Amino acid sequence: MDEPWDFELVSRFMDGVMSFLSEFVEDWMANDMRVAIFKILFSWLVFSLVAIHFAWKVYGTTVNDMYYRQGVGGQNGGTPDAASHLGGWESASGDGFKTHRE
Repeated sequence: MDEPWDFELVSRFMDGVMSFLSEFVEDWMANDMRVAIFKILFSWLVFSLVAIHFAWKVYGTTVNDMYYRQGVGGQNGGTPDAASHLGGWESASGDGFKTHRE
């Protein structure tokens, strides 16, 4: 029983898509400035995606290693960068905790 309703919904959706595409083509043919801007922006998008792809191929492992530490015990199985004997607010000179008056 649901089949005619599904077919009708798909048919209406396809009619809407075809109507949008026909209006888009009419506007495309009528306005050369839009075509030029579209080509420039689309070219910039493609160029950017290609540049990102090649940059990731070259520098991807370096970036990945910066954020995913290797070893045992830290984030994602890596070792922490800070010395383990120092507290979170304690300085290396042994000053201890700072107060708001200092």
